[in-house]
Amino acid sequence: MPLPVTMTVHSIPTLDLEGDKRRTRNGRFKMLMVLLLCAAPVIASYFTYFVIRPDGRTNYGSLITPTRSATDALNLRSLDGQPVPVSTLKGQWLLVAVGPSTCDEACDKRLFVQRQLREMLGREKDRIDRVWLITDGQVPSSALRASADAPPPLTMLLADSAAVAAWLQPEAGHSIEEHMYIVDPMGEWMMRMPVDADPGKVKRDLSKLLRASSFWDQPGR
Repeated sequence: MPLPVTMTVHSIPTLDLEGDKRRTRNGRFKMLMVLLLCAAPVIASYFTYFVIRPDGRTNYGSLITPTRSATDALNLRSLDGQPVPVSTLKGQWLLVAVGPSTCDEACDKRLFVQRQLREMLGREKDRIDRVWLITDGQVPSSALRASADAPPPLTMLLADSAAVAAWLQPEAGHSIEEHMYIVDPMGEWMMRMPVDADPGKVKRDLSKLLRASSFWDQPGR
């Protein structure tokens, strides 16, 4: 005799909506903590330089607040036209000059001062690189390239002029080419030097920055 068919109804599991929300909050909190830990060394060094130290408020260059990030919108290229990701410039302090490939007398002076400033830093010089952003899309003359390649080498990069102007900003009444700009190892523009800057005073600012960041920034990328 066939057995009767029976059906068993199991309970349907309930959704743990509160648990999901709690896990989402915890995940966001952990991500925020990771980001803060990554940024903490830079924040601490700036705080030490500009707040704790009494002489931090006498910086010669203009402090940029908030800092401005370098992005691939700059469309950086080597002199032979190969793309150069902005990320390859990170990991070093940068002393940046901007201008067309036809470097005039004022441009030549800035590049010379750039070179001398790095040498003036002594044993700390390997923590800073010289960069020239060329904004007219042309390649400098072979003589200028040979001069710029003399030790310590100068990184020459073609860059989109509009993107550079959106990133770096000159002092009111001046052009972007008249200044030198300091970019930190995170790729953040954080200081602008005055027009016809006094090398000794620029060196003082650079020395303070390098000293304040020495516990997290090391030479080389």
